[in-house]
Amino acid sequence: MSAGPAPADAIVALDDVHKAFGRVQAVSGLTLAVRRGEMFGVIGPDGAGKTTTLRLVCGLLGPDAGTVRVAGADPFRAHHVATASIGYLSQRFSLYGDLSIDENIAFFATIHGVAQYEARRTRLLTLTGLLPFRDRLADRLSGGMKQKLALACTLVHEPPLLVLDEPTTGVDPVSRREFWKLLAEFLGLGLTIIVATPYLDEAERCARVALVHEGRLLALDTPAALQGAMRGAMLEIVGTPVRLAVQVLREAIGAERVQLFGDRVHAHVHEAAEARALVGRLVQAGVGDAAARPVVPSLEDVFIDRLATARQEVRR
Repeated sequence: MSAGPAPADAIVALDDVHKAFGRVQAVSGLTLAVRRGEMFGVIGPDGAGKTTTLRLVCGLLGPDAGTVRVAGADPFRAHHVATASIGYLSQRFSLYGDLSIDENIAFFATIHGVAQYEARRTRLLTLTGLLPFRDRLADRLSGGMKQKLALACTLVHEPPLLVLDEPTTGVDPVSRREFWKLLAEFLGLGLTIIVATPYLDEAERCARVALVHEGRLLALDTPAALQGAMRGAMLEIVGTPVRLAVQVLREAIGAERVQLFGDRVHAHVHEAAEARALVGRLVQAGVGDAAARPVVPSLEDVFIDRLATARQEVRR
């Protein structure tokens, strides 16, 4: 799938990029562009090619085919551009547990050749809420505080582009919300942010998202546009027992059109008017308190629909 030509204000542009590891095609014909000043999401499950895509953007890998440009340069060949332009927070970003918050930031500032970093450090600690804890050892921080410190270390050299690889995986829900609030503040300061996440609820915070699967681009647009372009109607259905409701619905309209979300079921139908007939089938099958209502599809609904469409095209 092509995402069209890169806009003039793109800070990142990938054009028909391929990357394989042996027989595994991690990225396959990926084309996308990230505009300056936007928060851009790379969305997909484990193995979708998200991490490989981010490493290509950061110049840690070179493509087998196609082109990658960051600020107009090839980040793999022009390492100085990547180093100066990109702050990269990987899944395994390493802090030094026996160093304090202050000392960790000082260490990363030194690595990037930042002189007189003290004012930057204080500003970052203020923004992240870590200023009162600046003397605390990294090993004594909570998971959420460690992520904030890692973010401060990543930004100490003031790069215009921040690249985050699943930054909230393993972080508690409260810390996740705080982290995303912090990203919004940095976005407001003019940063461009690329974030890879498997969490579809987080993706809805992005200005635009790229849905990827097995290294291929399924769709790229704003979350609202992707949700609005979904064909048919989405029904939210409740009933007990919910597992029986899922079984009945899958038999009625197809397994790929029915997804369980906690105690509720999403059913992708052609028309919202099908709700009455489906509720009737549920009641007849012994599902209690069955009810259905139309809802706006979630990004997860969109992803599942685009994936099913892609699989159908492959079979043809």
